Amino acid sequence: MTSSTIFLLLTGFLAGLCKAFDIGLTTRCVSIPRELGICHNLGYTEMRLPNLMGHVTIPEVVSKAPQWHKLLQTDCHPYARMFLCSLFSPVCLDTFIQPCRSMCEAVRDSCAPILACHDQSWPESLNCERFPAGEDMCLSTLSNEYQYNYKEQPKPTCQGCPLIEESYSYKSVLGAFCDNDFAVKVQLAKRKFASGHHEYVSEGPVDFIKKGLLLPYDTRNLIEQWLRINENCAHRMIHHSKSMVYILAGNIQNGKAVVNRVFHWQKKDSQLTLATRKWKTHKC
Repeated sequence: MTSSTIFLLLTGFLAGLCKAFDIGLTTRCVSIPRELGICHNLGYTEMRLPNLMGHVTIPEVVSKAPQWHKLLQTDCHPYARMFLCSLFSPVCLDTFIQPCRSMCEAVRDSCAPILACHDQSWPESLNCERFPAGEDMCLSTLSNEYQYNYKEQPKPTCQGCPLIEESYSYKSVLGAFCDNDFAVKVQLAKRKFASGHHEYVSEGPVDFIKKGLLLPYDTRNLIEQWLRINENCAHRMIHHSKSMVYILAGNIQNGKAVVNRVFHWQKKDSQLTLATRKWKTHKC
């Protein structure tokens, strides 16, 4: 979702929200802190304190927000950032604009399974029952057309880690291509930051062996989301400082992309090279 889209959504409420929900607290306007990077570029620069999470000071807000950074990186829902920032850094108006219950439920239903994959539960502080059920005086979701297009894009899901196959014959690889909807060759790496945290990324082009329902313009993003969601799998695959090349084969069912087979492509790997060449004329 672009910042201009978010800005239009927020400003579109200004004319008709003079009766919007107000928590009755004495609040003040402050600049959104630099450390609260997840809530920058949303179309406004000032927030109200105390916020809708009950945080009274900037240090308190900053200390609580980073736990959501990795979740937002998974792109679990297109409204997740707007939803969280409406609570952590509510726009500085005369009244608070809460997220609608429907927005909370949509974000929760998509993002809670990702939290569960990391042994975390949807927090009680974000219980959707606390938000207004109506759609007129709160921050609601985008159009049905946007939601439809979002749902149509394949999305990675939390799953058990497939075995990383180091030894195989070209026939077994061809069999994997036949049994799965897609197969791609990717170079994966671990990127480290000065802060000490790291993330897993893909480098170079994504080579399509079998495209299936994958969208060429979105596949790199899909792979990196899969690595973030299934970080334990990524850690097993990319445990060296050097990047590593793999063939990932899997299925897409009900819009969910699942990786079933992982082949480690090593230098001078004749079997994988032979399999990818033969696939062009292979009949399953």
